[in-house]
Amino acid sequence: MRVNPHGASAADAPPTGGRSFTTDARRVQIVAATIGTVAELGYARASFAQIAKRAKLSSVRLISYHFDDKEDLFQAVVDTVQEQVRVFMQPRIRAHREPGAMLAAYIEANLEFMADHPVEMRALVDVLANARREDGTPLVSTAGFDTPAALLVQHLREGQHSGAFRSFDAEAMATAIRASIDAAANRLAVGGDFDPRAYGRELVTLFDLATRHEAAS
Repeated sequence: MRVNPHGASAADAPPTGGRSFTTDARRVQIVAATIGTVAELGYARASFAQIAKRAKLSSVRLISYHFDDKEDLFQAVVDTVQEQVRVFMQPRIRAHREPGAMLAAYIEANLEFMADHPVEMRALVDVLANARREDGTPLVSTAGFDTPAALLVQHLREGQHSGAFRSFDAEAMATAIRASIDAAANRLAVGGDFDPRAYGRELVTLFDLATRHEAAS
């Protein structure tokens, strides 16, 4: 996770060699308030004043004290949710060894996280879609999001080598899997009657049929 500590008062100033516990706790508090504000009001209305109000801060200057600027704060939001996803998913996937079961766990864990963390997902989708600089370029980096896709391609290829999966273009299949999962995130962000877990079960069936080796049919 990217962090850029700063100091502004004796109470919160980090000791030599690293940030204080108080500083770390305040950063977590501000990021959580930012996530909640974006989820409720939308990125466009998530001003420092609104964030400070939700975080119960005495002044918006406390946000500037802990974060370089708007980019630094919203990068922390993206990094925080991404880390939550990683911590949630990894043990669920690693509980399996068979390629098909691991793929199913990967899909289900994605959708279960969405079901359990709708606020975080709404905020993440909104920030990634709408956080832009004046020149139109993305305000936050999404470089870390490429790694899960690369690992998914690797897993599909390993499943093919082991004979668990049929022959197919692993990159195309990974793109289809990710697009289906991302579509669920966008749908959840819109709101309405949507059951991520039911959607996930359908995806598991769909991609099991799409990837399984003919001999396993």
